Amino acid sequence: MENGVMMQYFEWNLPNDGQLWNKLKQDAKHLHEIGVTAVWIPPAYKADEQQDEGYATYDLFDLGEFEQKGTVRTKYGTKEELKSMIDELHKYQISVYLDTVMNHKVAGDYTEKFMAQDVDPEDRHKMLSEPYEIQAWTGYTFPGRKDKYSDFKWHWYHFSGVEWDDAKRRSGIFRVVGENKYWNDDVDDEKGNYDYLLGNDLDLDHPEVIAELNKWGLWVSEELKLDGMRLDAIKHMRSGFIKQFLEVVRKERGDSFYAVGEYWNGDLETLDAYLDSVGNKLNLFDVPLHYNMYQASVEGEKYDMRHLFDNALVINRPTLAVTFVDNHDSQRGSSLESQVKDWFKPIAYALILLMKSGYPCIFYGDYYGVKGEKSPHRLILDILLDARRKYAYGEVEVYFDHPATVGFVRMGDDEHPGSGLALLVSDGKEGSKTMHVGEHRKGEVWYEFTGNRKEKVTIDEEGNGTFLVSAANLAIWVKQ
Repeated sequence: MENGVMMQYFEWNLPNDGQLWNKLKQDAKHLHEIGVTAVWIPPAYKADEQQDEGYATYDLFDLGEFEQKGTVRTKYGTKEELKSMIDELHKYQISVYLDTVMNHKVAGDYTEKFMAQDVDPEDRHKMLSEPYEIQAWTGYTFPGRKDKYSDFKWHWYHFSGVEWDDAKRRSGIFRVVGENKYWNDDVDDEKGNYDYLLGNDLDLDHPEVIAELNKWGLWVSEELKLDGMRLDAIKHMRSGFIKQFLEVVRKERGDSFYAVGEYWNGDLETLDAYLDSVGNKLNLFDVPLHYNMYQASVEGEKYDMRHLFDNALVINRPTLAVTFVDNHDSQRGSSLESQVKDWFKPIAYALILLMKSGYPCIFYGDYYGVKGEKSPHRLILDILLDARRKYAYGEVEVYFDHPATVGFVRMGDDEHPGSGLALLVSDGKEGSKTMHVGEHRKGEVWYEFTGNRKEKVTIDEEGNGTFLVSAANLAIWVKQ
């Protein structure tokens, strides 16, 4: 995966026109040309309604094939279009990672009665009532699919919590009461215990649930010829389940089957502990780095750039971090809104795309735009991707030694003639920095790749160059 680049190929506000799979198929050649090596696609299975983005999961085995919930296609298209799109991406050596939602289900086919307790939403260990009977939409028969691919039927005892009591027509968090039923221990400890997120929460201790999800994981990865998965909401899921699920799938698909988990927590120690608990067998999104970038974009020149990578996963676990600037969870209007300000995005992308460590992920909204409006960042992203392909090789020399102007050097390598670069970024005034690019480069003339600066820099006898960057901008210096 040398110099691999992932693209998240969706955002919250895509139209419900069933055309995303077709659009992505048509875009495959272009993505290959700009250096994208993998795409993360949205949940591709039937949700509670056609316009849903896929996270309100109804039937994992319906990939836009059956008449269910008033539609055959999903928001993004039909199963046939999905498979055709994946085949096209594979022609261009682009891997496909499916967004995998196994924490919850919604929109059951019928109600069932069972015992439950009211739970304090802010402290999930605090029960607000004695057990009593509720009625909830926990029965799933998937009548449109007629047992194709799986004849498993879901019942109340396959869940650990629900959000709606249909008998009293009220919402809340209701913990399902039964033998060996309680929240999982090995989940995030926010709100006391963050096992419950939304909908009908799957009981990942129940052997029938584990077996059915394992079966689905094998089926969907084979059916779609997937190269990997993005695992949704894993801070709410038993880590032991995730570990064994990946073992099951990789036994059939091979150890190279990729996985990245969404564990939305800005605390490095928490992410570290999670990686240890799953045997370091998956990547995690670098949420701490995202929050640092967001803070830098908000504070502007008041932010001390020397601390931009403090507590970042990519520094602590360089081979297990997926670096990103924004995604659908952080974009404006989302529940975890922390969108990096536009002025800082080119700087942020330059850092993650040109550094050695981490697996960078580009957000659809930053490349193509949001709500149908074109992104102002596409041109600079194309330039950065071009610089990554041509120059971003070799070891790193880091110069995070000034509160406003920081950067690094990639030394280049023998396999990529002409490679090597000096990146400089500033969150304040115009700046300069003398950086060492190698004694063997003495006398070389370097120029600024983005066109932001017109000067030339001649490398001195010791292999140093004094490079410039404009105010609140970035500069990529390479050999002329």
